[in-house]
Amino acid sequence: MAAQAVSVGTALGAREWSGLRPADPFKAAPAAARADTQIGVSKKGRVVQMTISVEKKQFTTKKSEETFAAAKELMPGGVNSPVRAFKSVGGQPIVFDRVKGSKAWDIDGNQYVDYVGSWGPAIVGACDEQVNEELIRTLQKGTSFGAPCVLENVLAQMVIDAVPSIEMVRFVNSGTEACMGMLRLARAYTGREKILKFEGCYHGHADSFLVKAGSGVATLGLPDSPGVPSSSTASTLTAAYNDLEAVKEIFAKYKGQIAAVVLEPVVGNAGFIVPRQEFLQGLRDLTKEDGACLVFDEVMTGFRISYGGAQQHFGITPDITTLGKIIGGGLPVGAYGGKREIMQMVAPAGPMYQAGTLSGNPLAMTAGIHTLRRLQQPGAYEHLDRVTGKLVQGILQAGRDAGHEICGGHISGMFGFFFCAGPVHNFEDAKKSDTAKFAAFFRGMLERGVYLAPSQFEAGFTSLAHSDEDIEFTIAAAKDVLKSL
Repeated sequence: MAAQAVSVGTALGAREWSGLRPADPFKAAPAAARADTQIGVSKKGRVVQMTISVEKKQFTTKKSEETFAAAKELMPGGVNSPVRAFKSVGGQPIVFDRVKGSKAWDIDGNQYVDYVGSWGPAIVGACDEQVNEELIRTLQKGTSFGAPCVLENVLAQMVIDAVPSIEMVRFVNSGTEACMGMLRLARAYTGREKILKFEGCYHGHADSFLVKAGSGVATLGLPDSPGVPSSSTASTLTAAYNDLEAVKEIFAKYKGQIAAVVLEPVVGNAGFIVPRQEFLQGLRDLTKEDGACLVFDEVMTGFRISYGGAQQHFGITPDITTLGKIIGGGLPVGAYGGKREIMQMVAPAGPMYQAGTLSGNPLAMTAGIHTLRRLQQPGAYEHLDRVTGKLVQGILQAGRDAGHEICGGHISGMFGFFFCAGPVHNFEDAKKSDTAKFAAFFRGMLERGVYLAPSQFEAGFTSLAHSDEDIEFTIAAAKDVLKSL
């Protein structure tokens, strides 16, 4: 194997990776063939270049600390999305170097079994070789056209064939953008302004949705966000998740005024919370009777808990659906879709305007197409359900054996647990969890080579690449940590 120097461009300049590298950059080199880290410092004292050390050694985050310290001088809080800063769990955020399959490696050379999976998209395993091969072919044709391409048709048809509620679809570039488009569409279609969302559910960072929201808002304990004018949230109504009676009262009070009821059909942004079947059916009945749209935000659950998403799993068909994450195979993507008569409102077919420079770009479409093709293979969802069930039951049993109050569950490749007796039916229940204990558990698992979401209020994810060996390793680590808490 010949030594290669690999130059990687960054915002601060070139970063040199000098050392022995494998011919295939997606496959790990033997430990003996890897170089130690060289740190370069800019005139302002920031870490700007390094050679990544990936040999196995005792757990340390020294290089992550140095890089993150520099990042905090460059980006707010050192990150580009708040939960990555480890604020709710404490300790040092780790800086990733690479991912492959079910594993992740940081720049200090630590290896982890990864249960975040880029927050959900990596359902076939990170850095999948089949998807990468197709991306390289597409890359050679161009990264963005700003014009129609055949790949948009292919992925659109796959989405329409899979998701019960979708007859037409519009691709965008993020889940937030999808929810923004969905909201405008629901209001345009119904001629109404008010929306009803649920406490702890997160639908992106658009102004109208930052009311009792989950995800990073819950993690950081922010009730709302400064900068959101009261006029933007004046039409946003909220209720507790799984509380159908509260929803009935709101509909009685605002009869004929509600444009849409928007929810995560399985909550993932306040921890993993499962809906009651009668709750979903009740929402469907109420919205249909009142003329409001029922919207399932399936950015997280779409193609994850079943190929047709949560709506297929529970047998409840909404009017509009938002998607993201998996349909881009790890590249930036989002989508909203629904009944043809509703989607015909969207420009240029109709008067509701929405546009995007990079929407439907060929790389995201390619990654989405080949990710979905992998999920169509026999046994895919059976594997996800089996390994995830084994993981969750192992962690719950380990917690109970160690004398901890703990509850949790899973559906297919999505899971979560809380350090409380449970059951957890809504965000108020979730907030009873011992977050200090979760933080200690998270740090202990990290030191033992397991990467969980750095917040009690986030769901976890498995992939087709997670093996029984990964699960057994994780359960063994959990037993060790839980005994020490």
